[in-house]
Amino acid sequence: MLENIFLVIAGLYLLIDSADRFVTGACVTAERFGVPVMVIGMLLMGFGTSAPEMLVAFQASVDQNPGLAVGNALGSNITNIALILGLTALMQPIVVQSQTMKRELPILLAVSALAAGLLWNLQLQSWKGWVLFAALAGFIGWSYWLARQGRDTRLVDEVSDTLAPLSTPAALGQLLIGLVLLVISARLFVNGAMGIALSLGVSDLVIGLTLVAVGTSLPELAASIAAARRQQADLVIGNVIGSNIFNLLAVLPLPFLLVSGELAPDLIWRDLPLMLALTLLMLVFALGRPGRINRYEGGFLLLVFVAYQTWLFVG
Repeated sequence: MLENIFLVIAGLYLLIDSADRFVTGACVTAERFGVPVMVIGMLLMGFGTSAPEMLVAFQASVDQNPGLAVGNALGSNITNIALILGLTALMQPIVVQSQTMKRELPILLAVSALAAGLLWNLQLQSWKGWVLFAALAGFIGWSYWLARQGRDTRLVDEVSDTLAPLSTPAALGQLLIGLVLLVISARLFVNGAMGIALSLGVSDLVIGLTLVAVGTSLPELAASIAAARRQQADLVIGNVIGSNIFNLLAVLPLPFLLVSGELAPDLIWRDLPLMLALTLLMLVFALGRPGRINRYEGGFLLLVFVAYQTWLFVG
């Protein structure tokens, strides 16, 4: 048991560090070779928020543990809304001003409904993965078009904040080191998580929804707390929306494409309804009057997270 805990901690630390190295190295390398800023922004928007989840889902799927991969995607979305958004709003009310966020919230709800529809019969089939990847391509194309029209400056802002003053060889080094470490750390993390699951006698789905989901969401949690302390809590909801969309469209397709079989039925009556309910609740809180998520609503979301995690462990 102690060995598995060590593997999880070491794997998670390396996973977060290597994801930062890989994304930064990839973006700087792309910029050096003349790739347009907005294309680099798409790389940041996609892989910057979901790289740990993608690598863990890929490794879990290759190891024939689809429950862990699916639980990671759904659990990360639940964690992002209930824990990260709830805790941030409890520290500082979140004002929703951006028209882009107001456009993307209904998109997140639609994507969540699509993912729920594909998971409903619990069958892992490759065509479902391609449907989600097609939706991902459509979302990226829409975001790129908005940026070209000058109606969304987030891509340019993200690139400006991320591009480091690295030389081209240093950027390539970061890219390669990050890629190698991502693969190694994902295997360590998944092996440790599955070892803990076997020791506790729980399913890979439950481990994916709890330990793995919370672990891969720690960078977003730290960034959200820091934003709240800087009186910039409004930035958090944009990150949560983007991360949740990519979890469903870039992470969830991997078990569909790499594994065949059937998922646990608990997914239908417990986890999917909660993810959909939290997504809808976030939309109601954010788009209702006065257009903000207050401390009472944040406290409620946090209580939901605690109750859900307790339910999983007690169950």
